[in-house]
Amino acid sequence: MEKTTRQRLIASIDTSTDMLACAIARIDEDAFARGDASSLEILASRDHLCRRRANVELVLTVRDALAEAGYAVEDLDALIVGRGPGSFTGVRIGISTAKGLACGANMPLYGASTLDATAWTAWRGGVRGLVGIAADAMRGEVYPALYRIDDAGIERLFDRERVVKAAAVVDTWLNMPEAGELQLSGDGLKRYGARFREAGFARFVEEGLWHPTGEGLVRAALQAAAERGWDDGDPALVLPIYTRLSDAEENERRRLGTAPSARSEVTGVADELAGRHLQIRPMGAADAEAAASLEATCFAGAAHTPWTPGQFLSEFSEDAAVPRTWWVAHDDGELAGIAGGMVVEHDIEILDVAVAPERRRQGIARKLLSHVSYDAQMLGCTSASLEVEAGNDAAIALYASLGFMEAGRRRGYYGPGKDAIVMTAQLPLALPVDAASPEPTSAAMRAWPVPAARRSADERALVERLKPVLAIESSCDETAVAIIDADGRMLANQVSTQIDFHARFGGVVPEIASRKHVEVIVGVVDAALEEAASTLGLAGGALEPCELAAVGVTQGPGLVGALVVGVAFAKGFSLGAGVPLIAVNHLEGHLFANLLAQPDLKPPFIFTLVSGGHTMLVHVRDWGDYQVLGETLDDAVGEAFDKVAKALGLGYPGGPIISRLAETGDPKAIDFPRALNRKGDYRFSLSGLKTAVVNYIEQETAAGRVIHLPDLAASFEAAVFDVQYKKAWNALRDTGAREYCIGGGVAANPHLREMMTRKLGRQGVRVTLPPQGACTDNAAMIAEVARRKFDRGEFSALDIDADPNMTL
Repeated sequence: MEKTTRQRLIASIDTSTDMLACAIARIDEDAFARGDASSLEILASRDHLCRRRANVELVLTVRDALAEAGYAVEDLDALIVGRGPGSFTGVRIGISTAKGLACGANMPLYGASTLDATAWTAWRGGVRGLVGIAADAMRGEVYPALYRIDDAGIERLFDRERVVKAAAVVDTWLNMPEAGELQLSGDGLKRYGARFREAGFARFVEEGLWHPTGEGLVRAALQAAAERGWDDGDPALVLPIYTRLSDAEENERRRLGTAPSARSEVTGVADELAGRHLQIRPMGAADAEAAASLEATCFAGAAHTPWTPGQFLSEFSEDAAVPRTWWVAHDDGELAGIAGGMVVEHDIEILDVAVAPERRRQGIARKLLSHVSYDAQMLGCTSASLEVEAGNDAAIALYASLGFMEAGRRRGYYGPGKDAIVMTAQLPLALPVDAASPEPTSAAMRAWPVPAARRSADERALVERLKPVLAIESSCDETAVAIIDADGRMLANQVSTQIDFHARFGGVVPEIASRKHVEVIVGVVDAALEEAASTLGLAGGALEPCELAAVGVTQGPGLVGALVVGVAFAKGFSLGAGVPLIAVNHLEGHLFANLLAQPDLKPPFIFTLVSGGHTMLVHVRDWGDYQVLGETLDDAVGEAFDKVAKALGLGYPGGPIISRLAETGDPKAIDFPRALNRKGDYRFSLSGLKTAVVNYIEQETAAGRVIHLPDLAASFEAAVFDVQYKKAWNALRDTGAREYCIGGGVAANPHLREMMTRKLGRQGVRVTLPPQGACTDNAAMIAEVARRKFDRGEFSALDIDADPNMTL
């Protein structure tokens, strides 16, 4: 069906609540530009309750709604998605799917408030007057919002979304002068409605109007556009509305605010650990003296008046009227830099940035500001502002590189003749997405929709012949995208890591990992499409999604929240680009990573998987025919490395640090146990070894002896790797296989690689080792599996979901 001239076709989706909202709408193009809903026409609506099945049903719901309206994905001009607030997982499913759909179909994506959409639902249902929406936030909390609704539409009576205890909302609304006329709505009433009724609230909106709808989302987006204008539609910039930090972050801030020392306590080895690596963490009250000292050093003789310890302490007061966020960079027990700001409505005002003179030009200020601005986004900010002294060219250049632009001047602000330049930027800041400099947020890469690539006939023929497959990996804390061609050549391999972000917690925080995948996935996909075009020498622009042969994605196993983002994005991308979807087992990906180094590797062979989440010994009888001989009974190898490193205060991830220490240590210095080291027993157990290491640390500390870290690290490694070798050799003898390979993050350990190659090589076994870069989680290995499945026609349906417990 052809669209009417000068009209726009729009799809809207939201999965922030138990309601899966979806609608297809049509509107005059000029009216759309103005945010005028007078010509809005709803062509199809597929709103329905679907608790915990949003990732299964959403893409098919969009497809079916389009079919009902008589259109296809390629007819869409724009997509609108609910940004929440709501269920964290639900919001991410909706936004990840929308980002994939927008990227695949090359159309703009706009976000809208789920609370506003719920208010528009009440308007459509004939509700008029003062309305209070209490959306369910779980844990005894709601997202409260007040609206004045009349025939013309809705008016927001609050400045930004917040999360509040339900009991506090009851008290606040009860004390309003207009409490008697307040009508209540929102899915939070299902859980807390009795509490409101007991307090005397009697006017409840009809329950069928308590959720957002697809039409409500469209109207919410149009109203926002009428008030503030449309943004450029870049899917990378559409982020969930968060109203609080993760539990891990909140707990860390409370701990730092009351800790007697800002430095982690390390038993018996503190001096040896100093200077291991720069760490970025939230500032605590215990940092006040050091921060003031750093300020005095940085601004000696400058117009800026250094902060005092008391001023820093006041920033951590629980009575602060507006939220604050402060971060520090520290190394060798000393502060290397600080940065902080306060939230004023939707803007984060940067209050201070200081980096020790000897540590400048190392990217510290940029990293600190990225974390400050990231917290600001989580607290609902959309912009950042700061003041810098005119003439401070280095600082001005830094801020400009992050996206700040001069917005005005304050004459004589720092004294006679010393002006302050006021600079502002939209969030997220312009930060790179690459493995060398991981950052919390991703920058907008280009305007949307992207101009169509200009291909010559030869270029089109080349791409069609190569049948490129794009693969996405998001099982843990790496957002990775690779593109492989039909001949197995890697055309692109992009990774955005979160290691710096998780390091301060001593391990991966699932909530943060999921959040980060949503933020960077569009930028990583864009980078991969551009890299693939460059590799192929295409002069007409980045590879287009529709030029791909298929999209593969890790379905499991892994962290469920992280997997959900990749799977939802890939499904939306598949529908948007009109290419098949291929689900890949992450464990099989680690196995196939060996083919990147040894393309002629053929079964049968023995495979050892050693990663942060898995340890297993596998007899690969044929591709797709795997016999798991044994798995760990407790800790995985990578997990054991991290726990031992944490016990020593070495930081995260522990594997690389322990490996570096072990280079100069004696592997026979300490006799640590080798568990389950019996012939015929292919199971693994590492919890006893970890306990033995902790006991050794405690005993040596109690005796007043300084621990020799290199010896401890080398002895620990030897205990782990001896067991790996013996079980692998026994499996090779028992099965008769003469080939061996390894995979997983720990497979990058140089000592393990050298030992397996040397010892098994002596036995006449050919050892295959994956490339160093393909050991940790990456999309190249997922692409290799997806390519082979594409050749066999093994495609997946659009109703698949993440499977965190998937087995090999």
